[in-house]
Amino acid sequence: MSAAPIGEMSARARDVFRLVVENYLGSGQPVGSQTIARLPGLNLSPASIRNVMQDLEERGLLASPHTSAGRLPTETGLRLFVDAMMQAAAPSAQERAAIEARALGGGPIEEALAATSAALSGLSACAGIVLVPRREPVLRQFGFVPLSHGQALAVLVGHDGTVENRVVDLPRGLPPSALVEAGNYITERLAGLTLREAEARLRHEIGEGRAALDSAAHELIARGLAVWSQDNAARPVLIVRGAANLIDATAAADLERVRQLLDEIEGKEEIARLLDRARSGAGMKIFIGSENKLFSLSGSSVIAAPYHDGEGRVVGVVGVIGPTRLNYARVVPMVDFTAQALSRLMA
Repeated sequence: MSAAPIGEMSARARDVFRLVVENYLGSGQPVGSQTIARLPGLNLSPASIRNVMQDLEERGLLASPHTSAGRLPTETGLRLFVDAMMQAAAPSAQERAAIEARALGGGPIEEALAATSAALSGLSACAGIVLVPRREPVLRQFGFVPLSHGQALAVLVGHDGTVENRVVDLPRGLPPSALVEAGNYITERLAGLTLREAEARLRHEIGEGRAALDSAAHELIARGLAVWSQDNAARPVLIVRGAANLIDATAAADLERVRQLLDEIEGKEEIARLLDRARSGAGMKIFIGSENKLFSLSGSSVIAAPYHDGEGRVVGVVGVIGPTRLNYARVVPMVDFTAQALSRLMA
């Protein structure tokens, strides 16, 4: 049966459901009627609680793994709890300070993003993930290093200190001196420009006949610039920190699920495409278990929030991957605060 909206549940059913979910999220174990009956404020007998639990199971909100076991929330139940019942707990001053220290500690952007993801992982006990902004680096220095016959390594140094390498194919008949000449030309004439601006200027100067390079060097420069533009446009970069946090005491009893989850995390391109969906909205995205095909086998959840540049444009996504029983009330605000800190970093 499909789950009823929260407004169609009685106050008693809502209270029992909330307590079952909160206790399950804390322990990772099915919750029995005796456990709920011992909690303060409910004033129901174990028999009455079992009847309510049975009704909630028929509504598709709870499930019983064994005949004599307690209940645990289904993915539908977790979604209802997160959307309609969860009482979020703001990050503590210490948690906020730890996140901001990593995000705003200075250094290259990628290092700050990696450090922030590691801090979020440690605080949430999940795997921290961050999708790096698709930013075109601003050229500071550029060079070519010969590798073998027909190939060279293009080395780009950005104004923020980042260094990236790409392998490029060399034009036929290119003399060795052209590698030095091409690198010097880019550094002298195109430094301070983004890749797109550098390509546009190169085309303009070739068209005006002002580029003092032969045709082979022209082609080499065009290839060297194009490989970065194509790569940055097509490949979002994903940083994952703290995957070991996913192997906890309760996960040890389900090693196959953990193995599947770690395999899924290794497929960073798939996760990057999943997170890319969070770019389309202004707020938090929460994917619970099979709501996303990528994690349908391992039964994992993803909490992700976009972060923005100084002009308010979404430039990346930060979040966590964890078991479906993670502490949503604590982790959701923590991810949101981290996104705010990264937005300040990008401003």
